[in-house]
Amino acid sequence: MSEPGVEAVAAGRPTAGQALAQTLDEAAERRPKSRDVRALGHLIPFAAGHRLDAAAAGVFLVTAAASSLALTGAVRLLADHVTQAVAAHAAARTVAPWFWALGGVAVALALSSALRYFFVTKLGERIVADLRKATYAHILSLDPAFFLMTRTGEVLSRLTTDIQIVENLLTTSISVSLRNVLMLIGGLGYMLVVSPRLTGLVLITVPLVIAPLFLFGRQVRKLTASTQDQFAAAVGHAGETLDALEIVQAFGREASGAARFGAAVENSFRTSLRRMATRAGMTAAVIALVFGGVVWILWLGVEALFSQQMSVGTLFQFALLAVMSAGSVGALGETWGDVQKAAGAMERVSELLAARPGIASPAHPIALPSPPRGELRLENVTFAYPGRPDMPAVRGLTLSVKPGERVALVGPSGAGKSTVFRLLLRFYDPQAGRVLVDGVDVRDADPVEVRARMALVAQESPLFSGSALENVRFGREDASLEDVQAAVRAAQAETFLAALPDGIDTQIGERARSLSGGQRQRLAIARALVRHAPILLLDEATSALDAENERLVQRALDEAMAGHTTLVIAHRLATVLKADRIVVMDEGRVVEEGTHHELVAKNGLYARLASLQFGAAA
Repeated sequence: MSEPGVEAVAAGRPTAGQALAQTLDEAAERRPKSRDVRALGHLIPFAAGHRLDAAAAGVFLVTAAASSLALTGAVRLLADHVTQAVAAHAAARTVAPWFWALGGVAVALALSSALRYFFVTKLGERIVADLRKATYAHILSLDPAFFLMTRTGEVLSRLTTDIQIVENLLTTSISVSLRNVLMLIGGLGYMLVVSPRLTGLVLITVPLVIAPLFLFGRQVRKLTASTQDQFAAAVGHAGETLDALEIVQAFGREASGAARFGAAVENSFRTSLRRMATRAGMTAAVIALVFGGVVWILWLGVEALFSQQMSVGTLFQFALLAVMSAGSVGALGETWGDVQKAAGAMERVSELLAARPGIASPAHPIALPSPPRGELRLENVTFAYPGRPDMPAVRGLTLSVKPGERVALVGPSGAGKSTVFRLLLRFYDPQAGRVLVDGVDVRDADPVEVRARMALVAQESPLFSGSALENVRFGREDASLEDVQAAVRAAQAETFLAALPDGIDTQIGERARSLSGGQRQRLAIARALVRHAPILLLDEATSALDAENERLVQRALDEAMAGHTTLVIAHRLATVLKADRIVVMDEGRVVEEGTHHELVAKNGLYARLASLQFGAAA
């Protein structure tokens, strides 16, 4: 086994359900407290690359708002001319042109609104697509140390849920918000032109409308966050249960699992009811105040009409403008919560994008020698994992592996064996000492080039959804079918793959769960062999195989290791008897070196381990 608490990083991530459950349990604590909408400014660089769409969206936002306001002007002109025609007993056809004008404005409004929706939604979808790609590409660039401090489920939550919240804002709420902002500004300005006195009275009512937004808004935000956290906890429990469904069913805990999930959902629902009631109260207060004020203003307008200070058309226009402006205020109140929610989500995504990998290529990397030699060396290396600075995994470690040499690392759990692999792959940098590949310090080289010279088979090598062929080619994308077939044969996987319905093209499902543990491990070995790397790193590569398959795969590995530098980690000492050299590690140090027989004769740690596995005869 590898060092406790670290194996999941190098040999495979926690299951999605476990990671999600762990993350969501802490959602309330990790959720940003600030609702500063300036966080949405981080989206500007993503919009900058789509200036034409942004310009078109802006133009049609303005034209749609202008058309709406122009509609009130057309109504005013129509009402005034109809009133005059009726008073003069004129024919109806004399006012027909004003109906055509009203219809023309309505058509312009319809076209502008449709184009506004299209370009705003297109721009929003494009920004979100770019944000998703940039975020995921950045996540892949982060080193394992980041994932030791940040749970995988937390990262997935930001990549999915938080970006989805931003998408909802950009494709729906932002269009409504911007349109209503323009309508409010334009409507108030137009009202001021139509009747300064009545507009002044309208503005007096604005503080009364805004007050409920502040009074209720904070409570709505708190209840929304609480609802999300409680439901997240329910989803986390569900994911954890589904990941262990066989255990749940084996112990007959289906009913209790469903009851626990149901209770969590009910708690979330009750909190959601409180949120909905609070938001409904806020909406009712805003609408009552807004339209109460409108009715009062209209009454004053009617008084002005009867005193001949205002025409019928002017009254109609002012009433429409007042209703539009009031409706805009109400709509802004509805969408303000969405804006704040998206701002909080964007803060979380921005924090992820701001994370910088501790392992990166230097500005001027040194090229590794070509052709590769496969030489490895660790010089007086000391390294402690993040979060455990006082517990070095390796200390003062010096180890040399010659080109083509086969070296086995053995020792008890926690001895630092897997840490050696991670340092060679430059998943981490040591706090002291140097790690060299072909004579070059890995800190001076491009990590991609360093890793290209190695092929790893971990104790629990994860596979991916897709076909067996795609999983083998994961080791080298440009591998030919002949190369893949050769690697499959070498890994003793040819027979079981041939028995699958579509052979090597068979879809093996999520994490290859349709295969047995031994079959998955053989595919992982084939994936490493197809890489044709000069250095093989085998971490318990045959641990999941039965005795017969272990013998076959070991024979294949013996052949594959010919001409390659090979480091093997093994607890079953029978698998390392043919190693050129066995290095015994304990507490992060090399304590013994030699062949099997030499080490047994020393009667040290290796001899004790061999005695436990082989008996006194060892």
